[in-house]
Amino acid sequence: MEKIDPAWITENFISLIGREWMLVTAGDASRFNTMTASWGGVGYLWNKPVVFVFVRPERYTFEFIERCDCFTLSFLCEEYREAYKVCGSRSGRDTDKVKEAGLVPFVTPLGNVTFEQSRLTLECRKLYTGITAEERFIDKSIYRKWYGGSQGGDHRLYVAEIVDSWIK
Repeated sequence: MEKIDPAWITENFISLIGREWMLVTAGDASRFNTMTASWGGVGYLWNKPVVFVFVRPERYTFEFIERCDCFTLSFLCEEYREAYKVCGSRSGRDTDKVKEAGLVPFVTPLGNVTFEQSRLTLECRKLYTGITAEERFIDKSIYRKWYGGSQGGDHRLYVAEIVDSWIK
């Protein structure tokens, strides 16, 4: 992987996150978990390049992201679509979904985990967190659609600085 300044990434993150998906991974080489996500974004905030992601408390990855200062976002090539499906439909509590998905962990110099199959990796340090709450929604229909049923609990939002980025 080649280290790159995040300002030079030319990817369309709306398409990348919303259509192609990403893996959110937290922990270290000895113990980590990853999950597929399709909600989030990339931008510039507080004079820093940042990402924002949403994780529900029910997800096993939530425990890791809460405990750790950093996490990675890994973007795979289309040929790994099945890996996204595995990591989004199975829990790391019950199975070694990384092995099942055919992914090979790669530990960054900062000690965070991404995957050899990642064509783009963003290594991120948490700056802010908050919880989506019904009373904070201006458009109440969004809350009813995404949180009013059996989809799960309210998401925790994480805003994190991109401290390192790599391309393949």
